[in-house]
Amino acid sequence: MPQAILFDLDDTIITWETPPGEVWDRLCRRYASEAHNLAPGKLLESINRVRDWYWSDPARHRAGRLNLPAARREIIRMAFSHLNLDVPALADKIADAYSEERENTAVLVPGAIATLELLRRRRVRLALVTNGGSEMQRAKIEKFGLEPLFDHIIIEGEFGFGKPDERVFLYALEKLRVLPENTWMVGDDLERDISPCRALGIYSVWVDGRGDGLSETGVTPDRIIRNIEELKDCV
Repeated sequence: MPQAILFDLDDTIITWETPPGEVWDRLCRRYASEAHNLAPGKLLESINRVRDWYWSDPARHRAGRLNLPAARREIIRMAFSHLNLDVPALADKIADAYSEERENTAVLVPGAIATLELLRRRRVRLALVTNGGSEMQRAKIEKFGLEPLFDHIIIEGEFGFGKPDERVFLYALEKLRVLPENTWMVGDDLERDISPCRALGIYSVWVDGRGDGLSETGVTPDRIIRNIEELKDCV
């Protein structure tokens, strides 16, 4: 049994039933007629191309995740620019509609609260380690009543560093007063949750929520689960 477990938040404890691509597709169909009757598929193609480019760079990724609504506005405006569309108000309208939908449709992973409560009863020390801005992440934590379930919460926008920076994990170990070999990390991101923990000697549990299987990142977790509820049979 581990003495402590570090948990990611998004797509680990909370999730969204509709994948991002489907939401963007729906919004393009809804608003394309306002963009000089542009074909929805053409608008979606431009948005996806800019999204892929924007989030592929580590520096842009960090800046963007600290203020997701602003990053989404920037992405849609760039997609419009590539299509020679000069309607920034519509671009912001689409980006804000996406942000609102993501905020309103976030749900707890089935069994998440019961699993965390069980771990606490078994005296496993718990830390929540999440990237992103303070306001957005704190709102989720409060919405789902997660704060009392954790001994410590580390949010990138408050701490000053985010995963995969090893300082985040070392700080979590320090706050929980545990060694890496007695600690598990549970998260859905191979590059930001799993890879740095493997290097630090923390047992890594990858949450493959959609059952996609391992990608070609070269990162291999110690264990793969579909839902954190499976942890109840592991500890």
